[in-house]
Amino acid sequence: MSKTKEYLIPFVGLKLGKHQFEFQINNAFFEIFDYDEFQNSNIKVNVVLEKKSNMLELSFKHSGTVNVPCDLTSEDFDLPIKGKMKLIIRFGETYNNDNEDLLILPFGEFEIDVSQSIYEMVVLSVPLRRVHPGVKDGSLNTEALTKLKELTIKEQKKEHKKEIQKEENIDPRWDKLKQLLTDK
Repeated sequence: MSKTKEYLIPFVGLKLGKHQFEFQINNAFFEIFDYDEFQNSNIKVNVVLEKKSNMLELSFKHSGTVNVPCDLTSEDFDLPIKGKMKLIIRFGETYNNDNEDLLILPFGEFEIDVSQSIYEMVVLSVPLRRVHPGVKDGSLNTEALTKLKELTIKEQKKEHKKEIQKEENIDPRWDKLKQLLTDK
């Protein structure tokens, strides 16, 4: 028995026109694909299947949250995500999924497994850089952020001290040499 059985859409018995399907995605879904980037997930996926005489059009739309660690502070937070995707299904001699927008199914098929498409759509909607909203608005107080603030202040003070020392350590002989240039 396939682990993705609940994500199969049987299209043979459907009339021509639009049909709606809804899926609730959580971490059990991502375990099927051995994907463990999310601590928790709660995503609602709507699929509209438009059956035509010679092809199928699938429109995917998702929204929800995934719990991920912040890239700056390592604090876990719920990241809102949303996205959409279209897939056209045609029928041919052999199965072919080389094109990301077009899927070719063999003529005898009667159902489609949408789990791979849902997985790709959700994972690709998560941004590469994940920053806790509390970092952006300054409301998050963590040990890591406190330490970062302490370090940046010290670095600025050190640079300022170095600049002052450079100004004080100017050799007076340089002034005499500069006068030679201006005396011409």
